[in-house]
Amino acid sequence: MWERFSYYGMRAILVLTMVAGTEANNPGFGWTNAEALKLYGWYTGLVYLTPLFGGWLADNYLGQRKSIIIGGILMAIAQFTLASSIPGNISLFYVGLAILILGNGFFKPNISTMVGDLYKEGDNRRDGAFTIFYMGINVGAAIAPLVCATLGEDPSYGWRFGYMAAGVGMALSVIIQVFFAPKYLGNLGIEPSAKISLQQSSGEKKPLTAEERDKLRVVFVLFIFVVLFWASFEQAGGLMTIYANDKTDRVISFLAFEVPTGWFQSLNPTYIVLLAPLFAAFWIKLGPKNPSTPIKMVLGLILTSVGFMFMVGAVLDQQANGLASIWWLVLAYLFHTMGELCISPVGLSLVTKLAPLRLASLMMGVWFLINFFSNLIAGYVGAFADELGELAIFGGIAATNLCFALILWPLSGMLVNWMHGAESYEQPTVKDELETATSAA
Repeated sequence: MWERFSYYGMRAILVLTMVAGTEANNPGFGWTNAEALKLYGWYTGLVYLTPLFGGWLADNYLGQRKSIIIGGILMAIAQFTLASSIPGNISLFYVGLAILILGNGFFKPNISTMVGDLYKEGDNRRDGAFTIFYMGINVGAAIAPLVCATLGEDPSYGWRFGYMAAGVGMALSVIIQVFFAPKYLGNLGIEPSAKISLQQSSGEKKPLTAEERDKLRVVFVLFIFVVLFWASFEQAGGLMTIYANDKTDRVISFLAFEVPTGWFQSLNPTYIVLLAPLFAAFWIKLGPKNPSTPIKMVLGLILTSVGFMFMVGAVLDQQANGLASIWWLVLAYLFHTMGELCISPVGLSLVTKLAPLRLASLMMGVWFLINFFSNLIAGYVGAFADELGELAIFGGIAATNLCFALILWPLSGMLVNWMHGAESYEQPTVKDELETATSAA
């Protein structure tokens, strides 16, 4: 929760810091929208590239728990470095971003892998568990913009206080992990998974079997479709943030209050906190009738498409009336969130079902590599809005998501066959639940 507080807190003000004028009451770096969106794309992309290397190091040398502590410390240092760079020291700002990227590589893949390790193969609670996990971390993401953006956008405090608040959140994350993980996780994540796998195979390093190769093939096929989803979704921190800032009527008249731009970044995680328990309960209740992961992703792409149709409505409203109603963005974020809940937590769960133990964190890093490509694409697509206009960008994203959903639908049966029963759910027995509880204790 606190790690996501840190990440989403700084993300809420990153683009705004870059485009703020150097002589403004709350000075930033004075970049153009296009320049800021490209930097945003590279930063958020590289944040998801380094988990590939962090996952490999955890699998083979460090173990997941140690990697999480290293990553958390680095990211706390990075947030305070960003705060120190304002105003005007762009070189130090780059250093802070680089440390954040490195620290996230150690942290991100290993937290998610540990959640999967709490459940046995075939346990139908795993998708629900990842959805609850997703809800928990998004509590932090919901609170973050309300704190960091409120401080950062206020000239009496300034952008640096937003980054300092994010740094405090990251420091709390490390403290909680150090003091509470031994009690609640026992030995989970201490030994490198490759070492455990080697012990289980009597010290013999075995090549991937045909079945394991099929399972990994599923991950790489879905990779293509999830890249599109995240490239669309990540407009939230870039183009949609600028649109909210410049072309949306943010004044709530009966309260005589103007909503800070960064607060829009709280909509998605707030929706997740509210909706995730419903989705988790629904997946678990379905049991053996639970739709396959590819079908859930088809639904997620369709919902995301609908969300961007609301952004098309916002542009038409703004063109007709000067500013768009705030409700267009509220509805867009709602449908994007529902799409996310059909794709992201079940995708994390799928990787833990399909990846061999010796490659668990590495494959989670590969899954997060999706976001590297997605965020780069998102930044450059958003930057084209100055030339093509928001109507073409939002409408094009909606149409593309719908087309990809129609392509994935007929492929889903083949992908399920390649899973070799990894999604054949079994109802856990009382014995299974007791073993899960005692292993955590």
